[in-house]
Amino acid sequence: MNAQQVHVRKGALTDAVLAEVPFPPLPEGAVRLQVESFSVTANNVTYAVVGDGFRYWDFFPAPEGLGIVPMWGHARVIESRHPEIAVGERVYGYLPMASHLDVVPGRVSAGGFSDTLEHRQPMSPVYNSYTRLAADPEHDPAREAERMIFGPLFRTGFLIEYFLRGQDWFGAEQLVVTSASSKTAMGLASVARQTSPGIRRIGLTSKGNVAFVAASGLYDEVLAYDDLERLAVVRSVSVDFAGNADLLARIHRHFEDALAQSVLVGATHIEARSVFGKGEPLPGPKPQMFFAPDHAVAFFKAHGAEEGGRLVAAAWHAFLEAAEGTIAIERLAGLEAARSVFTAMVAGQINPAKGIVIEP
Repeated sequence: MNAQQVHVRKGALTDAVLAEVPFPPLPEGAVRLQVESFSVTANNVTYAVVGDGFRYWDFFPAPEGLGIVPMWGHARVIESRHPEIAVGERVYGYLPMASHLDVVPGRVSAGGFSDTLEHRQPMSPVYNSYTRLAADPEHDPAREAERMIFGPLFRTGFLIEYFLRGQDWFGAEQLVVTSASSKTAMGLASVARQTSPGIRRIGLTSKGNVAFVAASGLYDEVLAYDDLERLAVVRSVSVDFAGNADLLARIHRHFEDALAQSVLVGATHIEARSVFGKGEPLPGPKPQMFFAPDHAVAFFKAHGAEEGGRLVAAAWHAFLEAAEGTIAIERLAGLEAARSVFTAMVAGQINPAKGIVIEP
C-alpha cells in the first residue's frame, strides 16, 4: 500500500504532480495518521512563496527541487505504536498535502501532543502541535470546515491586532489593509472592530472583490487598489497581505510621514511579490515582517495557556458570527482536486467567496 502526496516544483508553483510513495515501517513510539480533510487557502500559497526563507518546505520532506505544501486540517490515527495514542483517535493540526503522515508524539497530554521528529524541531513549536479533538474545547463537529478555512488565518489576524493594540496603534487613526478579501485580513478587521473600535478600518482589494469585501461588514470603507490615492492622508498603520512591491510603494508614497507603521504579513500576489529590503528606500517607516508563530509564543507566555486560549476563543466565536454567510464552503474529494485547486489559487483564479475543503 502506498501513500499519495502532491509534489510542487519550488521554482514554478503551478507545476504540481500527484505522486505515490511507499509506506515506511512504523517505528516504536510513532503514529500513522490518515488525512481526513484540509482547507486550501491563500495562506497555503504564502507558505509556498516564502517556503525557503521561512522553512515551510522543511516540515514534510520531498524529492530534490520539489516540496509538499503544508495545510491545516483533521486526521485520524490508523496505526499506533505509542502507548498513549489509540487507533481511531482524531486530531487537528499541520498536515501535508497528502493522504497520510507519520508522527512521533511527545509532550503528550489529554489535550494534545507535539511531533518530535528530529527534522521538525528547528521550526516553530506552533506548527508541530496537534490537538486531540476528544478533549478540545474549541472543537465543534458542525464547524470543522470553518476551523480549517479560517482558524489559522484568524489567529494570525488576532495576533496582529494584539501587537498593534499593545503599541497603542503607533498613534494611528486608521488601519489600511491590503488583500482585504483574504481570510487573515478579515480576521484582523473583525478583532479590530471588537477590541479597537476607535481605529477606522480601510480595506483595499481588487476591483472585482470590492462588493464581496464591503458585504462582509468588517470594514468602515472598501476601495479598489486603483482608488488608493483617494484615501485621506491621516496617521495610519498599513498591514500588507498582498506582497505586491508596487502596491506597497504606492501606500508609502501616498501617506509618507503619516504612515506610522508598515507591517508585512503575506504574499498573495505571487506575480508581483516584493523582494523585501531591496530597491530604492520607501518614504515613511521601514516595512517590518510579522512572523505569527513568534508572536503566538510571546502571547501565550504573557497570558498562559488557559487565559490565552480563552481570549482567542472569545474573539474566534465573535468572528464566526460576523463571517456567517460570507463564505460558501465547497467540498472536493481526492488529492487530484487539491493539486488542481492549489495551482489555480497560485494563479489567482479562485473566488475569495469560496472556502474549499479537500477530503483526500
